Amino acid sequence: MKKFEEKTIKSEEIFNGKIISLQVDDVTLPNGKTAKRELVKHPGAVAVIPITKDNKIIFVEQYRKPLEKSLIEIPAGKLDLNENPLAAAVRELEEETGYTTNDLSFVTSFYTSPGFADELVHIYVTDQLVKMENPPKGDDDEFVEVLELTLDEAKEYVVEERIHDAKTNYAILYLHALGRL
Repeated sequence: MKKFEEKTIKSEEIFNGKIISLQVDDVTLPNGKTAKRELVKHPGAVAVIPITKDNKIIFVEQYRKPLEKSLIEIPAGKLDLNENPLAAAVRELEEETGYTTNDLSFVTSFYTSPGFADELVHIYVTDQLVKMENPPKGDDDEFVEVLELTLDEAKEYVVEERIHDAKTNYAILYLHALGRL
């Protein structure tokens, strides 16, 4: 047994939805005792840090029901079954912003909440944006407003908690650390 490994004794799926599934596992702990683990299974997601020619970052504002408020975020979305993350990143950029690109660079991947979920987000960056004449229609249940902010404006939105999610905070920290904008 690996250090700290929890061996699954029994696994029961208790919900299977459009975006996530939920399972409860009985596990044996490293000390031999048993425990229950509630696990959210997620297909993964992508996010894009889109930078305009005039060094502004494109964000989308949308309502987040779990929080009962709107947030300003970098464009992002979940992966479809067996979808290539790079292709998904271009798709989400196009659907949410009306821009496209042929030049996405991988930044990083990270787990959003490893204490209970397996969601892995892949982040890309581009400063080679092209405005689309006829952008693809986004999801029927998704309503977003596009806005462009300087890095300093984005940092202020973090302070005001208008930007308040991990992937977008990571994007701002990444750009700040690089001194990119």
